[in-house]
Amino acid sequence: MQGQIVQINLSDGGVPKQSVPSAQVETSGLVGDRQRNLKHHGGPDRAVCLWSAEIIQMLQEEGHPIAPGTAGENITVAGAGLDWQQLIPGVQLKLGNSVLLEITDYAQPCRTIAHYFKLRRYGRISQKRYPGMSRLYTKVLSTGSVSVGDKLTVLNHM
Repeated sequence: MQGQIVQINLSDGGVPKQSVPSAQVETSGLVGDRQRNLKHHGGPDRAVCLWSAEIIQMLQEEGHPIAPGTAGENITVAGAGLDWQQLIPGVQLKLGNSVLLEITDYAQPCRTIAHYFKLRRYGRISQKRYPGMSRLYTKVLSTGSVSVGDKLTVLNHM
């Protein structure tokens, strides 16, 4: 399975995260990105958050005022060859030439992003209620830089 990075998102805490053309990925996450609530976000097993541009588009078609970066994901990816439901904890992903990530968990939606959902129904991206719709948390196995347009390759399927 392959895809492509379509947006890289950073913030000094909170959402929406702003689009940047490239970023350095360290074991702690993207350089220049910060989370306000470290109890639920960030840390080595939640260093980078990924999400699907196709899911964002589907949510927009349902009437949700969401866009890349508004749900707090660091990297938005797209690709007809990506089956988001098969991206589960334990799967490893290569971004660009050097960054290696491993999916560790599903990101739980919280009320901070509620205004990006019709009728504030942010549970629409809950993995428990809507499998395959969630953002994905990853840990960094190999650092490096990523840029918009870089390839994403799924290295193993569980």
